[in-house]
Amino acid sequence: MTIIGMLHHRKDPKTVIKSYAYAAVAKAEGINFFYFSPATVNFVNRSIKGKVYENGIWQERIMPFPDVIYNAGSPEKLAKSKKIIDRLKSEIPFTTNSIGNKWSINERLMEAKDFSTYLIPSEIVRNGETFFKFINSFQKVVFKPTDGRKGKGIYFISKIKDGYEVRKDSNNSFYSKQQLNEFLTDKLSSGNFIVQPYIQSITKSGQVYDFRLHVQKNGEGKWVITTIYPRIAPKGSIIPNINNGGFTNYLDPFLQQEFKEEAFNIRRTLEHFSLSLASHLDEIQMVQFGEVIDEIGVDVGMDEDFKIWIYEVNWRPGCPPAFYLELDVVIHSIQYAKYVAENQAKIKREIRIIKNKKIEEKVEIPIVAITGSAGKTTSKAFLASILSKKWNIFESKDYWNTTEHTKKHAEEINNNHHEAVVLEYGMAYPGVITEHCSIIQPTISIVTNIGLAHVGNFDGDIKKVAHAKSELIHGMDQKGILIINKDDENSKYLETQKFKGKIMTVGIKSPADYRAYDIKYEDNGMSFKMKLQGQEILLFIPILGEHHVYNALNAIAVADHLGFTPMEIKAGLIFRKPPRRLTIYNCRDNITVIDDTVHSHPQGVRAALDVLSNIGKHRKIAIIGQMRELGELREQEYCKVGEYVYEKGIDILITYGYRTEEIGNRAAVKGFSSTNIYHFIKKEELHELLKKIVKRDDTILVKGASKTNMFDTVQFLDQTFKE
Repeated sequence: MTIIGMLHHRKDPKTVIKSYAYAAVAKAEGINFFYFSPATVNFVNRSIKGKVYENGIWQERIMPFPDVIYNAGSPEKLAKSKKIIDRLKSEIPFTTNSIGNKWSINERLMEAKDFSTYLIPSEIVRNGETFFKFINSFQKVVFKPTDGRKGKGIYFISKIKDGYEVRKDSNNSFYSKQQLNEFLTDKLSSGNFIVQPYIQSITKSGQVYDFRLHVQKNGEGKWVITTIYPRIAPKGSIIPNINNGGFTNYLDPFLQQEFKEEAFNIRRTLEHFSLSLASHLDEIQMVQFGEVIDEIGVDVGMDEDFKIWIYEVNWRPGCPPAFYLELDVVIHSIQYAKYVAENQAKIKREIRIIKNKKIEEKVEIPIVAITGSAGKTTSKAFLASILSKKWNIFESKDYWNTTEHTKKHAEEINNNHHEAVVLEYGMAYPGVITEHCSIIQPTISIVTNIGLAHVGNFDGDIKKVAHAKSELIHGMDQKGILIINKDDENSKYLETQKFKGKIMTVGIKSPADYRAYDIKYEDNGMSFKMKLQGQEILLFIPILGEHHVYNALNAIAVADHLGFTPMEIKAGLIFRKPPRRLTIYNCRDNITVIDDTVHSHPQGVRAALDVLSNIGKHRKIAIIGQMRELGELREQEYCKVGEYVYEKGIDILITYGYRTEEIGNRAAVKGFSSTNIYHFIKKEELHELLKKIVKRDDTILVKGASKTNMFDTVQFLDQTFKE
């Protein structure tokens, strides 16, 4: 006769209501059943001091080790007895194994890919900055604990005109940004939280609802649906959880009322989805841990297009709150426990087969290489951020773009671990990109633009720069994907004629495969719209400048080609911004400093001046450093920048470095006030001037290349005018 032991962290079964149902069903099934806690296990004589339910009372008995263990306790509380439980697991099969908290389940599904498109993008909130980037992108978000249960501790936060609306249960509060930041800091000090876009399912009467999908394994070891039922929030609330006042309904009448002729198809979709997801999570558990699972509860929503979204997956969800299904749940659990006890060899064989199958499934990984005169690092950062939402990726470090770096990358890339590779290919001379491609051949290539960076090394001829950049097109997989900038006039010189792969274009001003429009400057970022996968979507990037919209479009084009959803792309655009790329410093007296001190070439200077012009609300000061490697084009390009300074309505112009006074001279010729133009070749003198002239409400751009150490000036301003 099979013996089942129910393991629980509580010593007394009278405090665990479901223990009675398990004891009763086990007896009806002809199975010996007892209850125990970790401290009662004796490994020396392989016995357990357990509790047996007889004649209406729990009686203590010395029991032999059971044939199978049903683990019913809290993982957190049983963690104190980890050594005992691990040893039990090595000797006795368990019917159920923890699949982790909400965040770890999310990560598993992301890594396994198959169901990642049903996941609502989530981020662990490490600080207020993470949260505010997310809400800037999605406007309405859910803020909830990673280990929350029964709908507790969930906040719905919306960005509104004058601040933020925070809803909990049926209560509404209004916060300024500072108040919300204080609220977030308080919450994060006491636990771990995640943030997600808020996706609502709403009935015709305006009430929020979701579906609970409850699935278990039966006595044959197969997944079966225990129940599917809707949960409806009370009016005024946005949490349908039963513990928060929500109520249930029978599935078929609900579907008929809400969906009419689509009711049958939606039911079948929910049934297929629940069984498929359960099998998928079971496979992941087998591959990663050599274990099986027996029961899950999945909460899902359905948007207006009938797309399913996973809100959360609960391991051991407990009995449904209605419909007299308590015994159904217990019967499945007891019968499956008997199956596990009697079929260990079969289960272990199945785990081996699944593991071997996964090992054999190898696919070619996409290798993305990015070159161009500007935008390489930011395009790479955007793309890596999107792809990492569900893949393990190899991303080159910022500015690691020489051939020596590419040789190091070739040694570090692991085809068994990495699922995509994102690299920068830099070049200052002909032949360099050809060498990059001989070390690592890309399958997808991006040429951001053809500009004047390093043009002095090419006899001042932009066509020769384009020829050198075209080495990427010739050296990549000739049946791969190439992305180019439709708006960039010089990209027409790229040598695409013999390329046999697919060419995709990005643009703002010209018709393109991926085109952005309605571009706006927002608080610490840019918003824009575009058509993606047949729908118009609003996107946000947490970096200033229209030129960075092009960089985002490059990443969007690749991610869309690789099958990422608009929601995943939107979340991925909330990226880790490369340092010193239009970084904002908020100083005292409402003084703003814009740090753009990595590279400097005419195209980048004009883009930075655009940002200064757009975000500066009062006096605008531009500090522009030397631009190198322009060769014979230096004077001509410096003059163009001087003209642009005048056109953008800058109030004070300061130039620093060899021959940069040519910028100011040209601005003066155009009509810029000469009393507001300064030139320095000594940084100390520049800083002395800044101490004298900077005043309240100024916005100051510092633009220069790393080689000119213009970041020193950023640090000086930050320290001098620190809040």
